[in-house]
Amino acid sequence: MTWRIRPATVDDVPALQAVEIDAGRRFVAIGLDEIAGDDPLPDELLAAHVDAGTAWVAVEGERIVGYAIASVVDGAAHLDQISVAGDAGGRGIGRELVERVAAWARAAGRQHLTLTTFRDVPWNAPLYRRLGFTDLADAELTGDLGELRAGERRRGLDAHGPRLAMRRVL
Repeated sequence: MTWRIRPATVDDVPALQAVEIDAGRRFVAIGLDEIAGDDPLPDELLAAHVDAGTAWVAVEGERIVGYAIASVVDGAAHLDQISVAGDAGGRGIGRELVERVAAWARAAGRQHLTLTTFRDVPWNAPLYRRLGFTDLADAELTGDLGELRAGERRRGLDAHGPRLAMRRVL
């Protein structure tokens, strides 16, 4: 392994945004140009995750090639965002970032890790299923996780392909 995972710092924020933009370009190849063109997460949000200790980066040499941020939703750890640079994909970086978030969640006494994602995008739900996540039916979505999915629908994310929430038992 030529890369390592470490906690993110505030100085990393511009690199996180650059990774997110680069990672988004993969969506063009499957016709989701609008997703590819989304703005990266704002400085303030990423800095808040850094301050809270809920942001991690994958670093290869001095270059950040991936990142993940997490929060707590309905008492479960929640993977808010994960991005891996296009030229760094397929090497297990995303998997290791998910495992770092899972380790944080277990250390905090969380029983589950949740996320929302595109159902049919190969590097989304199918990948998460291989990492032990299971699909949650809409009827299972209550509280803040249900509101999070409702917010995605209001913002039109489902127009780009079916989305779903997923959960992994820790």
